This record gives sequence, C-alpha cells and structure tokens, in this order.
Amino acid sequence: MAVQKRSHKLEKLARIYDDQIAPVWGARFGKMLLRNLALPERGQILDISCGTGYPLVEVLRRKGEAARVIAIDASSAMLDIARRKVGGAKGVFFRTESPVPRLSFADDVYDLVMCNLGLSEMPSVKTAISDFARVTKLGGEVRCTLPLEGSWQEFHDIYREVLVKHDRHESLDRLDRHVASYPTVDDCEAWLRAAGLEPRVEIDEFSLLFRSAREFFFAPVVEYGPLTEWKAISGAGQELQDTFWYIKEAIDAYFGGRAFQVTIKAGLLVGKKSGRDPHAALDDDVSTGRVELIESASVQVPARIAQGSVRDSGTAELDILEIQEVEGSQDNIDYGDLALDAFTDGKARPHHLDHSRGATASHDADPFGDDLDDAATGDRFDPVRGPAGADPDDK
Repeated sequence: MAVQKRSHKLEKLARIYDDQIAPVWGARFGKMLLRNLALPERGQILDISCGTGYPLVEVLRRKGEAARVIAIDASSAMLDIARRKVGGAKGVFFRTESPVPRLSFADDVYDLVMCNLGLSEMPSVKTAISDFARVTKLGGEVRCTLPLEGSWQEFHDIYREVLVKHDRHESLDRLDRHVASYPTVDDCEAWLRAAGLEPRVEIDEFSLLFRSAREFFFAPVVEYGPLTEWKAISGAGQELQDTFWYIKEAIDAYFGGRAFQVTIKAGLLVGKKSGRDPHAALDDDVSTGRVELIESASVQVPARIAQGSVRDSGTAELDILEIQEVEGSQDNIDYGDLALDAFTDGKARPHHLDHSRGATASHDADPFGDDLDDAATGDRFDPVRGPAGADPDDK
C-alpha cells in the first residue's frame, strides 16, 4: 500500500467512498471500533488508514483537550475529505503516509493505535499488527477492524456451485483460496498474541440486501470492494464472461421476487500492551472463566428477513441499496475495471451458453443445470416449476 499519486480517478474514488461506501460499510465497522473505547485525556492517538474521516471525527469529539491525534492515509484525496470534516478541530494532524512496509514512528509513542478496515489492504496482517504494537506504549491499546470468515458467504456459495457445475477446477481452487483468506477468530487472536498483546476479539454480523444481481454487482461496496478479486478468480476472456452470466442468472432465478441477502461478519481486534506475557494472560483468563470472544447481541438473535441496504437482526430502519452507476468505472483493461457482459446494457446472452438445452429453453431457467436447494428449508426448487411438488398449472 504505497502512497498514491494524486489523480482525478483517485479523487473520484474518494468521493464515491465517502458518499456511497462508507455509510453502509466503513461506518458499520467504525462503530464497532468505538464500542467501549476509553480515550485518553492526555497523550497521543494514531489513526492508521483513516480514509475520509470516520471514526476519526467521533474520536475528536470524545477525546480530552490535551490529547492529540495523528491521522495517516496513503491517499491524499481521502485525507482532504477528512480535513474538511474535522474543520477547525484542535489537536489533530494529518499526514499522507503509507503504513507499509513499516510505520515511520518511533517505538512506544501512542496510547491508542486504531485502524478501521485498513488491515485487509496490507501484504501481511500479522506483520502490520506487530508494527502497530511496536509504536504503542506499555498500557496502551491497539484496535483494528476487518471482515472475518463467513463474509459474503451467500455469494461465495453460488459462485462455487457455478464453478463445480461447469468443471472450472482451476477457478474453484482460486475461489477456495480467496474464501480461506478471510481470517477466523483464532487467526486474529494469534496475530495479537504474536505482537505481544493481550487479545480480545469481538464479532458482529449485519446484512447487505440487493434487489437483483445487477444491483449487487453495481453497488459501489461490491464494485470497489471484492469484485476485482471475484473477476480474477474466473480467469480471463470468454471464460470469465460466461461464468458471470451463470452467476447473474443463478442469483436472479433463485432470489427472484425477494432481496438477495449477503451476510457480513465484522471483527474487532483489541490488543492491550501490558508488558505481561500474553500467553500467561490467556491462561489466567481461562482459569477465571473470562470469555475472550465476545459476540454481540445481534448475532444471537434469529435473522429476520426484511428489505434494506444494511440490516442488523431486530433493526427496523431499513433502506434498499440503489444501483450506483459510476462514470468511468470501465475505462481500463484490467480486472478492476473490466466490464462484465452480463451487466452491460444491450448485451445479448451468448448462444453457446444454451448448447446443453433445447432450442426453446429459457435462459432464465436453471442456471446451474439442475435444481436448486432452498438454503433455509432444504427444499428442492426449480426456478421454472417452483418448489418441489408444485403443479406448474396451478396458477
């Protein structure tokens, strides 16, 4: 994550992130980071990869007058938005700087080091957390957020079914490696211990909902998030295009008439730099019955199907994600900007995708090539005939 050279494209990305991604993504993780956060009255706080300024603005509101915050980000365009948000707030200093390969700060400087969603962009999360711990004072705290194992699972399951059905073995291996790259709670605790920190990991769960496959893939949180990696999994050329036709049809056939719900597992990593052996600290906690993994109440409440862009279980205020067509998002020939034929206006479905069906078969029917299982009930589901046992003539 090198310092990014200023460009019109990066300025546009910063605006898109702040307007359309941060409210449904960064802010959700940022609120976790602020949970039960004790800010120092004096001392120093480091905000790594601060983006467009959340949760920085809330930290500035809560901190003591004598405390100061140093906020760094590799994108000067992001920092400009953050500067405007904090206005004339005192005790905050911005610097265009990348935390990779190593923070430029001396050892044992900060009372609090925080990083909201920056870890996923770093070459080695373990190395990054160790460096965060290095610049933290004894008695200080490191707080980071990131998506955990199980995030985007509904999409990954559909993707896997498509690849299995069409014998895309190399792509399937790439998908499995991608899914495995999302850390487990055990991974997170191990990283914190390796950095000499007493570990605590909190998990939360929320859902993103979309009206259709098209809306899913055009939502900025997807288009500027994991979509580039999802494209690369499929390979290149027509194989990639065909795979996403099948994925589109599978989503729309299975979820037709109801929102496509995708689960996000959010993790908060908290590490205390106490000077104690973190392994000994863990043994003490086990003997006293202390629970290191904290699940939020929303995870324990049964999921409630409802329309909305972001949903916690039991939350009533919901908004549907709108399609966000972003100008210039398909200008360059790379996976990040490569247009998907299945979502290009006016693009016809390739005829060769119908080679295994009759001449009159609908391309909306059975995109996997066989029936679908209802994930909730286990019932078989045919997108043409409906639930197993239904009579297609009963209208």
